[in-house]
Amino acid sequence: MFSERLTGEQSLGQDFEALSVSKRLVRSVSQKLKKKYKGGRGEEVDDTRGVSLRCLTLYGRGGGCKVGADTSDEFGDTSSRRRSSCSEEGKGHKMICGTEETAVDCFSHGVKERFWRKHNRKDFELEESVRNSRMHIFLPDDILEMCLVKLPMTSLMTARLVCKKWRHLTTTPRFLRMRQDGPHQKPWAFLFGVVKDGFCSGEIHALDVSQGQWHRINADILKGRFMFSIASIQDDIYVVGGCSSLTSFGRVDRSSYKTHKGVLVFSPLTKSWRKVSSMKHARSMPILGVSEVSSDFTLNQNRLDRRFYRSRVGGVSDVYEDPHRLSLRRQYRNAFDENEASLLPNRKSYKFTRQKSDQSSAKGCRRFVLISVGGLGSWDEPLDSGEIYDSASNKWTEIQKMPVDFGIVCSGVVCNGMFYVYSETDRLAGYDIERGYWIGIQTTPFPSRVHEYHPKLVCCNGRLFMLSVSWCEGDGQIGRRNKAVRKLWELDLMYLTWSEASVHPDAPMDWNAAFVGDRNLIFGVEMFKIFGQILDFLTVCDVSDLGASWRHISRNHITHELDASSCMTKTLAVLHL
Repeated sequence: MFSERLTGEQSLGQDFEALSVSKRLVRSVSQKLKKKYKGGRGEEVDDTRGVSLRCLTLYGRGGGCKVGADTSDEFGDTSSRRRSSCSEEGKGHKMICGTEETAVDCFSHGVKERFWRKHNRKDFELEESVRNSRMHIFLPDDILEMCLVKLPMTSLMTARLVCKKWRHLTTTPRFLRMRQDGPHQKPWAFLFGVVKDGFCSGEIHALDVSQGQWHRINADILKGRFMFSIASIQDDIYVVGGCSSLTSFGRVDRSSYKTHKGVLVFSPLTKSWRKVSSMKHARSMPILGVSEVSSDFTLNQNRLDRRFYRSRVGGVSDVYEDPHRLSLRRQYRNAFDENEASLLPNRKSYKFTRQKSDQSSAKGCRRFVLISVGGLGSWDEPLDSGEIYDSASNKWTEIQKMPVDFGIVCSGVVCNGMFYVYSETDRLAGYDIERGYWIGIQTTPFPSRVHEYHPKLVCCNGRLFMLSVSWCEGDGQIGRRNKAVRKLWELDLMYLTWSEASVHPDAPMDWNAAFVGDRNLIFGVEMFKIFGQILDFLTVCDVSDLGASWRHISRNHITHELDASSCMTKTLAVLHL
């Protein structure tokens, strides 16, 4: 019987110990109450623990106890709550098993939560921060990349401002490669070379074609530079050559200027700039072309001093009708037998380049070359030389000069591995990038054109087009004046005949209009001054359609603050981002 009583008392003691608060909290409350009620009689205090054993005599207007907190460590247990009342004041605290219970149970209902939050606010905030951060702690980087890579370009730029981790993930080479190979890219048009208040502002205007929204990008590195050319390679834009004024920096002043041979590369995805190797010769407004080459590409340099070039006549194609090009190799061998000994060092370099390129191709790297021909030199003289830049070696190499009687190059584009150039004298030539020599191309008579407007060559999906301005007669109607129209022509690469593809809807007011081919689309920008205002039109043509129809994608959105000099210095590039 006695043992059962002891067992019951021990269990009750354990229950009360579970309901007790921490000693530090009880000690602090009791000390404050001692000071306030120091002279009270009949109040029993434990000297060893400093805990009052009676109800804490704090009453409100209604006579009820206002300090009635649950004394357990876990306040969420409402079953252990005991309420005090005025009738229970002065009652002693009964001791169990001879031990004094240190729990204080003198707070009224509803006050204990406020009391707990006040003293445990820091712990509560820490738990909240940990609870919110658990979502990102356990989210793998692969899943984050899969989500971020599907964002549009504008949303991706905003996501980079969230945290450093997201910014790092969206700028790694792995992420950029995933975005480049994925199907989530949209076309963007970048307009360079704008002039504001007489100064080359260095601003880049970017158009999201899918959303029809313009964005402005600051490019302080381009301030003061004008008359440069641009070309796009994958996700980068190359800025080649240009001029800058020596007397009044930043202004478009060609009275005293310096011609540049440096090359800058702009990456819109990271908004970063970098410098690459400079050209051999300084050039302004050079004609550029970009081509993807094989991994074992090597440039022969034994014919740089010669101006020998082959010719093609319409209907005869020794290049395209010979699948193995045996005739070309045979003629080439006969024409340069005297230089056969000089080819031996190139064979050694060919093996070295092949071994190096095999390693790069194993890593999945693509190889591109950038060709720069013509343009104006340091003394404003037309240039007939050319250079080629290899992105793998980061070096410029001179190529064979253009024929003497070819004329000044006004336009050029790479199509099917051939760099086609058109001169102001209406001559067409092509540079074979793999073999390193020029080919004169004789086409069917080209329709008469207005010589003040230079023709523009563009390439779309292996098809060669040219835009030119010509006079359109009054359709046989008496008294109707002739008008100038801009037409799109396509060249048949087999029979070398020109055929009209479409007519541009706008009147050709801009003699320096810029046109760029991208996949199956042709983008064009025209900018001109009329009635004291600068107007701009951006159009696009889908050549995959039978009619090759044109449509406007933007009108008068950027020229309200630009100068008329922008009509002469503007350049256009298109990327898929």
